[in-house]
Amino acid sequence: MAAVAFPSLKPSSRSYSPGQYPQTEFQAQNGAKTIVRYGNRRFDSKLELSFANISDADAASILANYEAVNASWNYVSFTQDDGAAGAGTSLAAYLRESGGSGLKWRYDGPPQVSSVYPGLSTVSCSFVGVLDAS
Repeated sequence: MAAVAFPSLKPSSRSYSPGQYPQTEFQAQNGAKTIVRYGNRRFDSKLELSFANISDADAASILANYEAVNASWNYVSFTQDDGAAGAGTSLAAYLRESGGSGLKWRYDGPPQVSSVYPGLSTVSCSFVGVLDAS
């Protein structure tokens, strides 16, 4: 299943967390720790994008993207022209999860739209990186 491209909008702010590795830590009463690792791939990476003062038409394109992705249990893809815009090449690879991580971006809930002024809105989107069997 091919990912749905995110609208070509540049975020005004962005927050990213690379996720974690599947592991469990056990600690004995004497303080000794043992870690059991269950895999070698990250999961649960987070990406939050905010689009301040965009047109209502652009806000609607984000909502349409949300519907298109979730209607068929699909994923979102980003390029240097949208969610990864403004980041250097090496950082953009992480933001896009294109460096062989196996993670795919899914919406982590519906986009939040706030009206700023007639015809202008601010939209916040949260995404989570998931490992899905293909």
